[in-house]
Amino acid sequence: MMSFKPTRLALLCSLAGALSAPAWADGRLMPAQVPTVYKQECSACHMAYPPGFLPAASWQRIMTGLDRHYGSDASLEPAQVKQIASWLQTQAGTYKRVKEEPVDDRITRSAWFVRKHREVEPSVWKRSSIKGAAQCAACHTQAEQGDFDEDSVRVPR
Repeated sequence: MMSFKPTRLALLCSLAGALSAPAWADGRLMPAQVPTVYKQECSACHMAYPPGFLPAASWQRIMTGLDRHYGSDASLEPAQVKQIASWLQTQAGTYKRVKEEPVDDRITRSAWFVRKHREVEPSVWKRSSIKGAAQCAACHTQAEQGDFDEDSVRVPR
């Protein structure tokens, strides 16, 4: 029988935790297969957010309320809604940091988002080059590819 020293056990536990987070083959947060309708319709107004950023219940509410989507009418054809909603349900976040349903189902109001961006001054979000916390690609230069690595962050003036 193999015995583990506390440091080995801690390493194994941290590896297990890393493996339970969303991980795709290339290390990015956007699944490799994204429905064209999701890319086209959602990125017409904002970036097509990685579905793992919200739990399934949040995505379900968002998709059933497209006629009042954060102050806009983002209604789609029923077949499009069905296709996108189904995909979002299967790809939604299930790991620890997104188990909670954020206020108003907003990614930017989730505890993990607030924690990750706690050093960003409120005035930064108001810059015309950024236009708000929901505009990930303004600072995360590879966000459209699902890469939110801190090494690729460039905060515009």
